[in-house]
Amino acid sequence: MITTRNLLAVFACLFLLPLSSWGQADAAYAKSIRKHRKHYKKEFLEDQRAPLDRKGVKKLRFYAPDTAFKVTAAFERATDAEPFEMPTYSGATQPYVKYGMATFRLKDTTLQLAVYQNLRLIRMPQYRDHLFLPFKDATNGEQTYGGGRYMDISTADIQEGKLTIDFNKAYNPWCAYSDGYSCPIPPMENHLNIFIKAGELEYQKR
Repeated sequence: MITTRNLLAVFACLFLLPLSSWGQADAAYAKSIRKHRKHYKKEFLEDQRAPLDRKGVKKLRFYAPDTAFKVTAAFERATDAEPFEMPTYSGATQPYVKYGMATFRLKDTTLQLAVYQNLRLIRMPQYRDHLFLPFKDATNGEQTYGGGRYMDISTADIQEGKLTIDFNKAYNPWCAYSDGYSCPIPPMENHLNIFIKAGELEYQKR
């Protein structure tokens, strides 16, 4: 005999299973971001040029992982793009070329970000597939570094005209920690007028 209690139990299971799956997916994603950030911190300690020592690395802060800031963008390859000199905060310039444009939706807003290639880096075998995505957003100077943040991607990340952009992996330029570095200034076309509350927070030097 089917009772009201049995029906309620069945409906509860039907609703709980999807929620449980989503919860597991979010937990797995958060774990992957923690792993990514652990590797990010380790790289400071392995590079003699890095501005932070072990004590400084412990001061690094990040927003909590948020899947809302992982988006799939339509990617359009740039055609006939001309090389240009991207200014840096040191006053020097670095040679870049626009690789393409990513268009995506975030917070009910359609946004675009240009993706670039460093013409010096791609001469090195280990960086031949490297792409650079610098950006500014409304959190700069308040919660995040005023000079903007960066993301690294690969040409292999672009599949069938799509590119996944994960702002949870956004990181600070070395200029955020110390003077003496030539950090590219995000071009105007990569200034976003929304709050990107994901990725690395402003470094507290004290």
